This record gives sequence, structure tokens and C-alpha cells, in this order.
Amino acid sequence: MDQKPHLLYLHGFLSSPQSKKAQEAVDFFESFSESLGISVPLMGFGPAETIEQLEKLIQSPNSKELMLMGSSLGGYYATYLSEKYNCPAALINPAVRPFELWESHLGEYKNYYSDEIHVVTRQYIDELRDLEVKKLSNPDNFLILVQTGDETLDYRDAAEKFSNSLCWIRENGNHS
Repeated sequence: MDQKPHLLYLHGFLSSPQSKKAQEAVDFFESFSESLGISVPLMGFGPAETIEQLEKLIQSPNSKELMLMGSSLGGYYATYLSEKYNCPAALINPAVRPFELWESHLGEYKNYYSDEIHVVTRQYIDELRDLEVKKLSNPDNFLILVQTGDETLDYRDAAEKFSNSLCWIRENGNHS
């Protein structure tokens, strides 16, 4: 990251920097402002490994003013990092308790973009549980964007968790 303010976009489970949402964010912010940098790292699969990777980016000597944007599981990671580093975060259909969802999804999954196989394990569920932010210490740091038609995550979970944050609930829509 360079010395200008920087937006770190965190993609969701089985996604990548090539996802439509990630690319639309990059295109928008690159055309919107030359004074804001944006990057979309290819994140590891294991939660502990992913957080370690992201913290190295955040703690880099070149990082300055940091903002986060996270979608789905990336929203869960952004919540943890926003609380830890006290930086603003915009969350798009964020996962709130993904460790509960993964309980019924143990096994192999193919990345939508690379065809790489990821295995959801009990260890990963425990790692996600360790990252849970039970109570927000800085709710004003969050902008939440959810849609009632999300077929993957229940928008009400995010609306409840972030009830003291700015939360935009849009009727219909979907997880994408």
C-alpha cells in the first residue's frame, strides 16, 4: 500500500479478486478518486492464515489511512480487523456467525474462479469462532449494506449485530 488513504477489499468464501463485486469496487474507486488506493488481496482459505496475511498488509510500513470493505465472509474478517485496528469498514451482506453455517458444510468446495479445492474442517470452524467480535466497541466505524433477498445469509443477523451502526437494508436483491 502506498502513502495515500487505502481501501482494502476482502472477498467472500470461495471468491477471489476476480469476482464481479471486487472488480466493480476497483473500477469505481479508481475512476472516482486518484487520492484513494484500492487493493483486493487473494486471501488464503484458513481463517487464521487469512487474518495473519491481512494483518501483514495492514501493518506494512507503507500503509497509511486504512479503510476496509468486505463482502460475506470478507465482511466477517473486516469486522474483526476494523475492531482491532479501529478503522472504518463497509460491509456488504456480511457473515455474522459463519462458524455456525460451516457446521453443516464440512467437506470439499471448489473456488468459483480458480477451481482450487478448499476443505472446510472443524479446525477452521474453531478459527472462525476465535475471530468473533461479540460486542462492537466502535459501531460508528461500520456502514452495513444488506438485502432482504439474500439467499445465503439472513440479513436480519447483520441488522441486529450492527443495530448501532449505519445500516442500509434494501428490499429484495440477493447475495451477489
